[in-house]
Amino acid sequence: MKRFRRLAALLAAATIALLPATASADAAYPDPLPLTGQQIIHDPTVHHLKDGRYVAYSTGGIIGARLSTNLRDWTDAGNAFTTPPSWWYDYNSTADPWAPDLSYRDGRYWLYYAVSSWGTNHSAIGVATSPTGLPGTWTDHGPAFTSDTTDSWNAIDPAITRADGKLWMAFGSYWTGIRMVQLNPRTGKAIPGTTVAHLATRPDAPYAVEGASILHHGRYYYLFASYDACCAGVNSTYKIRVGRSTSVTGPYVDSTGTPMLNGGGDLLLASHGRYIGPGGESTFRTHGKTWLAYHYYDADDNGTPKLGLNSLGWTENGWPKLT
Repeated sequence: MKRFRRLAALLAAATIALLPATASADAAYPDPLPLTGQQIIHDPTVHHLKDGRYVAYSTGGIIGARLSTNLRDWTDAGNAFTTPPSWWYDYNSTADPWAPDLSYRDGRYWLYYAVSSWGTNHSAIGVATSPTGLPGTWTDHGPAFTSDTTDSWNAIDPAITRADGKLWMAFGSYWTGIRMVQLNPRTGKAIPGTTVAHLATRPDAPYAVEGASILHHGRYYYLFASYDACCAGVNSTYKIRVGRSTSVTGPYVDSTGTPMLNGGGDLLLASHGRYIGPGGESTFRTHGKTWLAYHYYDADDNGTPKLGLNSLGWTENGWPKLT
């Protein structure tokens, strides 16, 4: 997940033993946009709604919600759902959803999210729709895609994108990394028998790459992913890497030509100053700008996870850069 599993917890524990209380800083990374109000968040997905407000959904609660009128001042807006759909309990004894993804198409908002349990890939990605995108207005439609212990992938961390007139979902965490399936645009669910493409992994166990997000810009699709361990407060080693491809299904490579299937990926954002372990990222567009949303652990606030927002620019060679 964009929230770690048992394998990630083991990696994080090892990391804690090796790192000082605060991870090292790198002044080369820009600070996020200054925010006020309710900033506590994990695995954010942000969208500019038709009513003019911004909504951010996240891990925590029954998919926690935040609202803003200007991207800077955020208020708590409750949860996407008032009660958990009953099928969630088949995958998680506490009906705890993770890592949502919010998009808009065909006159409706679509919310994808993951339900699973620690240390297993008996997992599911669910889908819900809403006419407004606001918390409390969602109708759940059940699982869009699932995985089980016989699979070599993990059906969590959904990320929806459209390409060549088709609808796609990237997903994955640990196991064999980032995968992709094609969705039926009418139902929003995986097409039966669809090929499970492979987008990114690492050569070293436990294959710590997760939380994909895909952005189309120019002639390329850009794959953002979170590497290493989250959820260890100021000892988190999360960082965001990126590769690109002319095809949504890959192969994705970094600026040196190293495939993301071989552990490649340009480093876009890592710990710096008080902003530790950035990851769980997503992208969104508003008013002609593209933004990167992510969580970080605030070293000046006991490692509390908070919302990070940076606008994305582009180098002369067509690679994303934070501004």
